[in-house]
Amino acid sequence: MENTNAPLRRARFTLNGVPYTCLDLPAEYGADYFRLPVVLRLLLENALRNMQGAERDAAVAALFGWLAHGTSESEIAFQPGRVLMHDTTSTPALVDIAAMRDALAEAGVDPSVLNPVLPVDVSVDHSLAVEAYARADAAQANLDLELRRNAERYRFLRWASKALSNVRIHPPGTGIMHTINLEQLATVVCQQPGPDGTALYPDMMIGTDSHTPMINGIGVLGWGVGGLEAQTVMFGMPTMLRIPDVIGVRLTGALQPGVTATDLALTVTQRLRAIHVSGEFVEFFGPGVATLPAGSRCVVANMAPEYGATTGYFPIDGETLAYLRQTGRSEDHIARVETYARLTGIALDPDAEPRYTRVVDIALGAVQMHVAGPKRPQDLHPYAQTREILAALDFTPRAHAALPRHAIAIAAITSCTNTSDPRLLTAAGLLARKARQAGLRPPHWVKTSLGPGSPAAAEYLARAGLLEDLAAVGFDIVGYGCTTCIGNSGPLPPVVREALADGAIHPVAVLSGNRNFTGRIHPDLDLGFLMSPPLVIAFALAGDAERDLSREPVQVTPDGRAVHLSELWPTEAEIDAALAAGQRPDDYRAAFKIASANPAWQALQSPASAQFPWDPASTALRRPPFASTEAGSQLGRYTAHPLLVVGDDVTTDHLSPASAIPPDSLIADFLVERGDDRNDLNVFASRRGNWEVMMRAAFYSKSLSNLLCPSAPVGHTLHAPSGRIEPIWDAAAHYAKASQPVVLVAGARFGTGSSRDWAAKGQRLLGIRAVLAVSFERIHRSNLIGMGILPLRLPDGVTPATLQLQPGDRIEIDAEAAALTPRAAIPVRILRADGRAEPLTATAAVETRLEIRLLQMGGVIPAILSDTISSAVRHP
Repeated sequence: MENTNAPLRRARFTLNGVPYTCLDLPAEYGADYFRLPVVLRLLLENALRNMQGAERDAAVAALFGWLAHGTSESEIAFQPGRVLMHDTTSTPALVDIAAMRDALAEAGVDPSVLNPVLPVDVSVDHSLAVEAYARADAAQANLDLELRRNAERYRFLRWASKALSNVRIHPPGTGIMHTINLEQLATVVCQQPGPDGTALYPDMMIGTDSHTPMINGIGVLGWGVGGLEAQTVMFGMPTMLRIPDVIGVRLTGALQPGVTATDLALTVTQRLRAIHVSGEFVEFFGPGVATLPAGSRCVVANMAPEYGATTGYFPIDGETLAYLRQTGRSEDHIARVETYARLTGIALDPDAEPRYTRVVDIALGAVQMHVAGPKRPQDLHPYAQTREILAALDFTPRAHAALPRHAIAIAAITSCTNTSDPRLLTAAGLLARKARQAGLRPPHWVKTSLGPGSPAAAEYLARAGLLEDLAAVGFDIVGYGCTTCIGNSGPLPPVVREALADGAIHPVAVLSGNRNFTGRIHPDLDLGFLMSPPLVIAFALAGDAERDLSREPVQVTPDGRAVHLSELWPTEAEIDAALAAGQRPDDYRAAFKIASANPAWQALQSPASAQFPWDPASTALRRPPFASTEAGSQLGRYTAHPLLVVGDDVTTDHLSPASAIPPDSLIADFLVERGDDRNDLNVFASRRGNWEVMMRAAFYSKSLSNLLCPSAPVGHTLHAPSGRIEPIWDAAAHYAKASQPVVLVAGARFGTGSSRDWAAKGQRLLGIRAVLAVSFERIHRSNLIGMGILPLRLPDGVTPATLQLQPGDRIEIDAEAAALTPRAAIPVRILRADGRAEPLTATAAVETRLEIRLLQMGGVIPAILSDTISSAVRHP
C-alpha cells in the first residue's frame, strides 16, 4: 500500500439537506479492504485519521500485511474518542490527578494546566449495596445509605467535575456504566464540522472496566483497559497495541425457543476459553448474527473478558438501527449511521467471510439452557445438572439445619451483562407473573434482588404490568447499579449466617452476572452459578441448588400441587407481547434525566479550588505517595526475596478485594483506630482513594493460598530473613527497611477479573519490582506496567509448583532499562538457600515501545508529570 499520505478518497452525500463527508476506504483499498475483519477496518480508519507521515505509512502497511498470516508483530497507535469510567476506577484515577496537580505546584508549575484532553464520562454504579431487599422502598433505602456512606468520596467526584475540564459525572441512580453507554452515550457514528461538510467517523472508545466490550454489540469498537492505561489516553498519549489476532466466530442458524442470550454468552465463553483465547479480538460473523437482536448481542459482547478476549464485536446492521430507534435516537441520527456503515464497508454482510486468524463455528440451534459454575464462568453445565456438580464437592454437614445442605443464599438478577437486555428482564417478569399466579414465593432463607442496568427498565416493566409480579416473588428493584455482581450483595440472611457458622450448610449464590469466582459475590460464599434472569427466579423459588428443574418441581404448593419449570417458562410470543406493551423510546432519555437530577446528589457541597484540599484525618481520601516526580524506574539487575508465591487463577478480587470490609479483619482494626465504626465500614471499593487502606487490603482474601506459608492467616506472609509470619505490609516494610527487593511468583492467568488498577498499585506500594507468572490476563498486565512493575512470563513447563520455592530462596533478575525491548528474553536465576543456582530465561510480557518507556520512567504517573513539566518549561 503506497502513498498513504496523498489525499485519501472521500465519499460525499446529503441527508435531509445536510452535506456529509467521510473517508471512502472501499474505493481507496479495494478488495483487500474487505478481506480485513471489520475490527481491523476500524483500526485502519483510526490510523488514517489520527496519524501522519511515515508513521501512518507503516501502520497501513502493517494492517494489510496482517492478511498474509492472520497475525502480526507490528504495533500501531490507537486514538479513542472518549473514555468511560465508573466510580471505583475513577476515584483512584482522579485522586492520582489531584495528587499530580499538587506535585506540579510543588515543581513551580500551574496545577490547573493538568486536564484530560478527551471527554471522560464517569458513572457512579459500583458502590450500591443490597442492604434493603424484598420491599417496595428498597431502591430508595439503598440509595440513601449509599449517599450517606460515600458522601466524602462523592464530594470529591463533584470537585473533580468542576476543577477538571472534560470530566462529567453521572450520579448514583442513573444506571450501570455499560448500560448508560448503550442507552445514552454511544453515537455509533460521530460527526465533526469540516470544510466540505460535516465529517463522519466511527465512535471508538475505551473504558476502565473489563466489560466495556458490551458496546461492541451495537457496532461501537471499544474495550476495557486499566485505570492507569486510561490516564495515558486522557492526557493525550495514544494506546499502543500490537495489531491483534482476530478470532472469527461464525454463527449459523437461530436460537431455539426458550433459549436465552445468556445461554449463548455462556456457551461462547466455554468454547473460546477451551481454545485458550487470551487478549485476541473476537468478531462475530455469518448468517446467524442477523437472527440476534442487539440486546442479545450486547449480552454476548459483554462477556468478552470471561472468554479471554479484548473485544466481542458485532458489525452494524438493521438490528443496530432498531436498537437506536428503540432507545430514542433521532431518525436523522439513525440515517447517518446506516449510510455511513454502508458507504464505508463496515456494515454486516451475513455472507461475507473475511480473513481471520482462526475461526470457531457455533450453531445457534444447538445452544441449550445452561448454568456456569460453581467457581468459574467458563465451566458450562446443563441447568439440570447442578445436583451432580455439587455432589462432587462431597460436602457433609457437621450439624443439622432446617435448610437444604446447598441452600440458595443469594438469588440476584444483577449485572449489566443481562439486565441491559429488555428481553431477558421481560422474560424474568413473565416467569414471576406465572409463579405469583400459582401462589409461589421463595423460601425465607433466600436473599432476592433485582438491580436493572438503568431506570428505564422500571418504566417498561411497570407499563407491561411486570413490576408487581416481580415484587410478589421478592424481586423488588433494589437500585440501579452493579450490586451483587461486583460483590456488593450486603449481609446474608441471619438464618444462613447461623447455619453456615455451624457447618450445617454449604450455601450457593445464583445470579445473572458475569463472574462467580470464589468470594467475589460474598466473602462467605465460594459457590455461585451464573444463569439467565428467569432461571435465577426459578432457582430462588426452589431455594435448593441441588434441584433438577428439568424433572423435579420448582415448588409444591400448600394444597399439594407440584409446579414445574415448564409451566412457568414464558413463550417467545408472550415476551414479544409484553415488550410491545411496555417499551417506549422516550423512556430512556426521560428516566435518565430524572435520575441525573437527584437532589441529594446536587446538594453535596464540594471545594472550588484548582487543588484538592486533603483532610489528613480522612479514611477515604489520601494523597498517594506514588503520584510524585520522585518515583523512579524499578528496572535493573537485582536479587529479590519472593514476597508471596501463588498458584493459578489469582484474580483481581484476590489482589484487591471490592466486597464488604470484614469487621474482624486487620484492615478493620486499622480503620477503627482512626475513628471509623467497626459495624459500618462499607466496602473495600469505597476506600480506593486511601492508599494506606488499599495497601493493607492487597492480597486480603480467604481463598488466596500463599504457597510460601499455606497455613498462615489471611493477609500474612513469611518474612524470610527473620522466619516470622506477619501481615504482608509489615513484611514488605521490613524488606524495604533492609533495602532488600521483593518480587511475586504466580501461576497461570494471573490477574484475571476486573480492570482494577489497585491490584497493581497495591503491589507497587508493597515494593514488588517484578511479577514472574506462567501467564497474565491482559488488563492486569497493562496495569502492572502502568505502575512500573515488570511482568515476566516463566518458560514453558516452569510453574510455582515446579519451582518449589522455599523460605530463604531468592530470585536474581537481570532487566536493565537500556536493554529492555518488547518480549525480550530476561535472564533469571533461582538462588537456593543451600547455595545452588538454577538459571532460567523468562520473557518480558511487554508488547509496545510505549510500555518500555513507562517502565523506564517508573510508570504512567511519572511519565505524565515529566511530560507536563517539560511542556510547561517549553511553553511558559
